[in-house]
Amino acid sequence: MSAKGAADAASGKHAKAGPEVIEHWFTLVPAQQFSANDFYAEIQKEISAQKIPALDIARVEIPEGGPLSDNREYLQMKRERLTFDVCAAPVGVNYFFSYRFFVEEVKVRPWQIAVVIAALWFLLNASIRHVGIFLGPTLLLAILCLLGWTMRNAIGLGLRDLDATLVKLAVIGPIYERYFRKDSYYRQDMRMAYGSIVSSIVKGRVAEITGERGVQLVREYSYSPVFEGLYSARQGSPKQPTA
Repeated sequence: MSAKGAADAASGKHAKAGPEVIEHWFTLVPAQQFSANDFYAEIQKEISAQKIPALDIARVEIPEGGPLSDNREYLQMKRERLTFDVCAAPVGVNYFFSYRFFVEEVKVRPWQIAVVIAALWFLLNASIRHVGIFLGPTLLLAILCLLGWTMRNAIGLGLRDLDATLVKLAVIGPIYERYFRKDSYYRQDMRMAYGSIVSSIVKGRVAEITGERGVQLVREYSYSPVFEGLYSARQGSPKQPTA
């Protein structure tokens, strides 16, 4: 992962601009075939051993083209809104490995706001009915202020499980993340560490399994928006396998 891309991921620079690729890495291995299932299993095993907090790992199927096209299996790692999609697949007699590291958009939709307003209206009416026209709304306001303060300071209060749960909620999650969840040096460092760990494990594993066959990766491609939309290639000298 590029240093600038990692810094942008850590700072949350892309978080509100829509889904955006932070890095796309790719390498082609000529005249070789590998097992995608074994590769994914090894990556999952190594990353699980790192015990990265709040990380979800799953295999997902993504269409190769339109809705009626065949699906391609990817290994997906998601932490908060930062996602890695790792792919290993044949192309003719060759084989390629790649990953896309991207951030999902934090978008509050109208229906989510409508649900929250409806819930607050219901609670307001219930408080007036059961507690009283003056005491009910006052008590509800105090509870909401306490809840908002707790959401704002969840990590500082040691409520990491609450924070992780709120982020994943379909209705509350985007509202919590946009308006209540404070960014911090810790969160920025964790995002950078997560991106660096996954990137190094994937690249290291590819280098390892190709090296076992005496193949050196001659060229790798890496894309990041900070390089003005261009792919940069890193090329090494081919090394002949020893007898």
